[in-house]
Amino acid sequence: MKQHLLLTFLIGLLLIGCKPKQKVTQSKKDDGFITVKLIQVNDVYEVAPLNNGKYGGMARVAHVRDSIAKVNPNTLLFMAGDFLNPSLIGTLKYEGERIAGKQMIEVMNAMNFDLVTFGNHEFDVGEEALQKRLNESNFPWTSANVRHVTEDGTIPFSLQKDIGNVPVKDTYSLALTDADGTQLNLGFFSVTIDSNPQDFVYYGDVFSEAGRAYGVLKSKSDVVIGLTHLTLAQDKQLSKQLPELKFIMGGHEHNNMLVPTETATIVKADANAKTIYIHTLTYNTSTKELKIDSQLFPIDDRIASKPEVKAIVDRWNAILDNNIKQVISDPNEVIYYANPPLDGTDSANRGVQTNLGDILTHAMALSFNENVDAALVNGGSIRLDDVLEGDVTSLDIFRVLPFGGSVVKADVTGDLLIRVLDYGKARGGTGAYLQRYNFREGTRGRWMIGGVPIQQEETYTVAFSDFLLKGYDIPFLTPENEGVLKVYEPLKTEPAYDIRKAVILYLKSLKK
Repeated sequence: MKQHLLLTFLIGLLLIGCKPKQKVTQSKKDDGFITVKLIQVNDVYEVAPLNNGKYGGMARVAHVRDSIAKVNPNTLLFMAGDFLNPSLIGTLKYEGERIAGKQMIEVMNAMNFDLVTFGNHEFDVGEEALQKRLNESNFPWTSANVRHVTEDGTIPFSLQKDIGNVPVKDTYSLALTDADGTQLNLGFFSVTIDSNPQDFVYYGDVFSEAGRAYGVLKSKSDVVIGLTHLTLAQDKQLSKQLPELKFIMGGHEHNNMLVPTETATIVKADANAKTIYIHTLTYNTSTKELKIDSQLFPIDDRIASKPEVKAIVDRWNAILDNNIKQVISDPNEVIYYANPPLDGTDSANRGVQTNLGDILTHAMALSFNENVDAALVNGGSIRLDDVLEGDVTSLDIFRVLPFGGSVVKADVTGDLLIRVLDYGKARGGTGAYLQRYNFREGTRGRWMIGGVPIQQEETYTVAFSDFLLKGYDIPFLTPENEGVLKVYEPLKTEPAYDIRKAVILYLKSLKK
């Protein structure tokens, strides 16, 4: 009962200013004002709540949406990219094939999303799996700059339905009418960051394609909104390029933000639906004036779950429990006791050195038969977005590192190493921020290994996650860089061959 009253109170605060829900009749006079609610989520990798059920949960988001829609039927739900990957369940096989985001599509179908766009991680699942997820979607997708590279040429992605192929449109329009007949035409466009190159994906230039899409929408829309998956810096540049664009619902960063620019507002929610943004748009059809009020809304254990969505989430959790032994022989084996808790949250691992980051990089350094000088992993590889407290199991480590992969070591020059460390430090708040082992920043900003300043002309042997050495997060950190003198791939007999198992072995050694 307390839970219900609290939700009613919170929703009530958000609904102030909405017209009551009324049946449309011919006699009702159009007052020239219309209010719509836009619910925004982004970067959601887990359908179930985190932290032992305390935060997040898509069934809770569904309940909030339904509660608002009871008062204002013009309530719309949006996903600003990154939801098919990564997750631990996505790496498992079910009914003969990798799950690869299938669980998320089923949940989102039940939530009745109104529009979604691609994040950079949608393409991680591969061409075949992505096509299946598109086909399974009962909601529209949009993108102005992402295209499908096929044998027949570069074309829009499409949803293959019984009625035929439904192309992913460059732009998307919605015509809304309220109870007294006031009408509003909303136009949406989307662009996605090109940070995950794949052979089957073509990324058009973000800014030129956004400008083209905006031009298409401008003449036929009362309000144009950007639904983007870009860095904050790119969103700001987009706002500068399109000064008449007033509102951007974005993704990619995993921390909530509301950033005003000279001409627009850029808004992003927390990852994994720990929060959502609820935007109230009020439009005056006479003056063309648009008012936007954005409220950050916490999704936690005070919020009820929509039963139909929760049933789907529970079913997929059962599938996870039944299939996890495909990759972990004893998933529930306790390998460590965390006291104090290990911080696996996105906000921490993308901005400061954490105790979990220290454990991961220490394990990497010890994962080879021969010693290394130090170790680095990008904070974006840590996907738990939760804390580990008390008993830590093998399953927990696979949740921390769902991408998997190996640890590689490389002989690198001190000059390159300093550049890499400086780059990671400057990218605080993003996945390129580096968790470090045996590095520290000394006085006057000098980087040190083992307490000794790094010498530009010296050679150091450093353990890297294999992803980090591919240049995706740090563009110049690739085997082709002249500062990378030699790369050593791990032996199959070395713990480094699987980064997750290397961490498990290390934690077991600490437990003894």
